[in-house]
Amino acid sequence: MADELVLIVEDNEKNRKLVRDVLRYNKYRTVETASAEEGLRLALEQRPDLILMDFQLPGMNGIEALARLRARPETRAIPVIAVTASAMTEEHQQIVAAGFDAMQTKPIRVREFMQVVRDTLARRKGRPE
Repeated sequence: MADELVLIVEDNEKNRKLVRDVLRYNKYRTVETASAEEGLRLALEQRPDLILMDFQLPGMNGIEALARLRARPETRAIPVIAVTASAMTEEHQQIVAAGFDAMQTKPIRVREFMQVVRDTLARRKGRPE
């Protein structure tokens, strides 16, 4: 099902545009920002159905932002996908330990990326994947 709102938190403008364009092509609505701090504000204000969080952000990183989202009752149930340029095992372990709902590596492969988005949203709504 499309038409869900996806918050994109990505500091690289080209990556942000690519993700936005792919999501919009697939009928998702998007809101975006380049910082975790602004992402937290938008999550509270917009209550997105899904958040795509760059793992390495200037200032507050993705793990700290996720912890803040999980600490608030208003945002704790929003699924968050970590988006990272690193496929290193250590970083993957950090992402899993932090409690992200899924992980996507950059550069994104469109079909795989959209499957992760759909699966994550389906799990949130209790639908079969």
